[in-house]
Amino acid sequence: MRRSVLHLLLLPWVAAVYGQVAGGNAASLTPLEAQELVDHALRNELSAAQDAGHPMHYQLRKASPHLTTTKEIFETKDGEVARLLAVNDKPLSAADQQKEDARLNALLSDPGKQKHRKQAEDEDAGRALLVLRALPTAFLYQYAGTGEGSAGAVEKFTFLPNPKFSPANLETEALTEMAGEIWIDPLHQRVTHLEGHLQKDVDFGWGILGRLNKGGWIVIEQADVGRGQWRIVHFKMQMSGRVVFKTRVFDTTEEESRFAPLPTGLSYQRAIEMTRDSQ
Repeated sequence: MRRSVLHLLLLPWVAAVYGQVAGGNAASLTPLEAQELVDHALRNELSAAQDAGHPMHYQLRKASPHLTTTKEIFETKDGEVARLLAVNDKPLSAADQQKEDARLNALLSDPGKQKHRKQAEDEDAGRALLVLRALPTAFLYQYAGTGEGSAGAVEKFTFLPNPKFSPANLETEALTEMAGEIWIDPLHQRVTHLEGHLQKDVDFGWGILGRLNKGGWIVIEQADVGRGQWRIVHFKMQMSGRVVFKTRVFDTTEEESRFAPLPTGLSYQRAIEMTRDSQ
């Protein structure tokens, strides 16, 4: 799977359970049509999350209150390869470039390091799939009419937790207290926008492992980045809570851009060579 568990936990929060058509916008879909659209979008998102056949090269700019980094990412059969390009929007110094070269050389000389990274990515992917497969029963959705997204017309839905949903694992705990809005591109049957807010505190592991505090929120934008491939292009999260015994604040923005396809089956060694060619 190509993205972190956090993104895939939150990206396609759609469900196949509905209330009546909401007021406001003139409805363009019947309840049955709305349900079918969400059903199809959910299947498409789940299928895309498991599709490793379309690797990409792209830039990732990640910003927090104290640090901004820009990296180029190569998706390979051996896991992602990243090269740091800029810190706080300034190009790396010659000394920092040398440090990046040394780090990548260490990966080349010790394949076990990349193998360990790939294992961690696969574990994240497995946890994300637990959430994706829970979506049909996790939420109650209500059709909210037609709107206009950045790339054209969308169908909008609001969502609330399904009180009958019982999470089977820690990965799906947060689904029990999240409410918000989701937009679907009706032509491609893909999620284009999601905004979710925690309505209550969420405990993990009976509160022993951690807690996410009420009021936290996320916004995700997804788009076709070429050749029919849909990717996250914007992600914003503000949440606070406790992880084990430490209080944490999560305040981050990610922008993904400059997508380009890569050969299927690309090795991580070749990707490292490609990072050098692009310098």
